[in-house]
Amino acid sequence: MTEKRIIIALDFPTADIAELFLSKLDPANCRVKIGKELFTAAGPEFVRRVVEKGFDVFLDLKFHDIPNTVARAVRASAKLGVWMINVHASGGVTMMSEARAALEEFPSNRPLLIAVTVLTSLNESELTRQNVYCSPAEQVDRLAELTFEAGLDGVVCSAAEAPLLRGKLGDDFILVTPGIRRTQDAKSDQKRVVGPTEALAMGSTYLVIGRPVTRAASPVHALEELNSAVARAH
Repeated sequence: MTEKRIIIALDFPTADIAELFLSKLDPANCRVKIGKELFTAAGPEFVRRVVEKGFDVFLDLKFHDIPNTVARAVRASAKLGVWMINVHASGGVTMMSEARAALEEFPSNRPLLIAVTVLTSLNESELTRQNVYCSPAEQVDRLAELTFEAGLDGVVCSAAEAPLLRGKLGDDFILVTPGIRRTQDAKSDQKRVVGPTEALAMGSTYLVIGRPVTRAASPVHALEELNSAVARAH
């Protein structure tokens, strides 16, 4: 595969369990995401080990704080050798711009920097309870435009918002889509979900997939099926 579109979410409680799972995978066939639970349990050294195994790591810590704090956190993350980092777009343009500027000291191996827009677990009623009186798509659009203005590489969004963002922000703007489920997969806590082929057709760049692979009877076979679906979409 020349372009790895699948990012496997390593949603495991310990490094030992995660490393056992990773031993089954070929880094040539996927990228991986390390989120808050695993990072908190295993720490930066675990991230370094995964990078050393040859995996492209999306460090999914969703930084959201004052600009200086986020910039320093992003810089520290880049030193781990990760492929991609994210922040919350709701932190504002100044926060995002300073985070992007912090990566200028990594000219030859700068990680991608993207922003979270609206979590896929949120629907319109949840946004209303937060005094955000618009649809998830409208809020994603607003936050994605701020992200683009701040000079970041892309956003995390649902595939439902991908066509609008692709049309407005161009082909080079990265759209990372979680909540990917095949027909046979349970939705779990994701409310806005689509299949892999559909997501790519709608404009998504990368697909984050967790339980359909990590809890599959054969993770290797599940990943092969997903990569086949990705290949058919192009």
